[in-house]
Amino acid sequence: MLTYKISATPSTNLYLKELIRKTPFQEEILVLTHNQTMGRGQRGNTWHSQSGKSLTFSILKDVFGLKIKDQFYIAMAVSLAIKKVLDSYKIPEVKIKWPNDILSSNKKLCGILIENTLKETGIKSSIVGIGLNVNETNFDNLPNAASMKILTNLTYDLEEVLNKIIDALAFYFQFLKENQYKELKDIYLLHLFGKDKVSHFKSAEGLRFNGIIRSVSSIGKLQVELENETIKEFDLKEIEMLLVGN
Repeated sequence: MLTYKISATPSTNLYLKELIRKTPFQEEILVLTHNQTMGRGQRGNTWHSQSGKSLTFSILKDVFGLKIKDQFYIAMAVSLAIKKVLDSYKIPEVKIKWPNDILSSNKKLCGILIENTLKETGIKSSIVGIGLNVNETNFDNLPNAASMKILTNLTYDLEEVLNKIIDALAFYFQFLKENQYKELKDIYLLHLFGKDKVSHFKSAEGLRFNGIIRSVSSIGKLQVELENETIKEFDLKEIEMLLVGN
């Protein structure tokens, strides 16, 4: 794997996209920084990280000709890889909040941003951006955020955690290579935050309502059972799941 360690960058995803735009690569590439100044998350949110305490990196991954309609399986593989690593460190109550935020004890620990390069027959490659809170000790004005250190009172070696994530990504991307989509989805649903429980949501129009997450569609839409017992599908821009206190 080609590795680029840079002192600072607005976004490792943007850096990697520009890198492969200039020179086509046939292998995986890792871009790592300890100071990401304008990290991006889902819904256009900013990912806040602290220099030298967070893991902020992006990886160019081969997705083995995955069809565009199946691209949500990439999010499943990545989120499960992060959970696998956090479980190995005995981080408590790790869950995946749809589509691919990682929670521990209902606090956000990790954000994932996936950007795919498409071709006519499917997905050419995927840039996987990951921001993991590791050794931070406080989050001003972010009551729903946490770090590995806050949760366990331990300090972690960033390089060790990174190497574990790289190995875990390889493990779950093997599911994509072997077309084991059902198996991947079954594991994802097993660890999906709020599944089969009454949860609180907010629509794009600001309407708050209760519902029960039942599943995720093949294209990644959240399937929610409403109070009238009908199932409705929502995409990322149509619904937000609210954590306690929101």
